[in-house]
Order: sequence, then C-alpha cells, then structure tokens
Amino acid sequence: MANEFARNIQDAALTATKALPAANASATTDAFRIGSGRALENVELEVSVPATPSLADDKKLTVELVTGSTSSPSTVKQQIFQLTGAGGAGAAATTKRVRVPSDCLEYIAVKATVDASGGDNTAVSLTAKLLH
Repeated sequence: MANEFARNIQDAALTATKALPAANASATTDAFRIGSGRALENVELEVSVPATPSLADDKKLTVELVTGSTSSPSTVKQQIFQLTGAGGAGAAATTKRVRVPSDCLEYIAVKATVDASGGDNTAVSLTAKLLH
C-alpha cells in the first residue's frame, strides 16, 4: 500500500543534476526558487548520489542544503548526508529525503564538497528533486 502522506509528486522542472566535484572542491546545483513566505510544510527535497567508486578511503563527500536571497545560494542551512570512502571501493549509492526548513530564503540548492585528496569524482552526478 502506498504511503498517501509521502511527498511523491515529481515535476521535471524541479529536478537538478550536478556532477560531483574533484578532490578539495565543491559543486552546487542550479537553484530552486521557492519564494519568500511560502508554506513549505508540504515540500521535501530528495537527494540521490550513485555509487562513488573514486572516493578515496577515509575521505568524505558532504552533501548540504544551501539557501540565499539570490539565484546563487551559498549559506549552508543543513547537512543532508555525508559519505566516506572505504575499502578501495569508494562509497555506496545513497538517497535521502529531507523537509525544506521553513526559514529558508527565496532560493535553495544542493552543495557537494569532497575532502582534499578525495579522488576525482566528476564522472558521478548527484540529483536533487523537490517533491510535493
């Protein structure tokens, strides 16, 4: 039985994809304009990262929600998840849904950061979707 309360309605215009960064760098998706004063209790953000075989052992890939008042948001609002490379195999694929905090500014985006010496992860892309 489907969860009737889950946010499952998807809109292709509310999907952003971004290649992961190389070591010691970050990459941010295009911003979603959520508006100001908008009721966000019915909005979730789903972030997916496929397996990252090039993520070096003990190095981290950190995925965060950023917000701002312009179309280039840069203020970190919250960490969504963090992956750690292990066993020479990188990190497993991960998908996580989070609610969009009500105090976000007009624009939000997803930022991925790889530790120094974290390997070249640019062959892998993350996907962020706003669900309502």
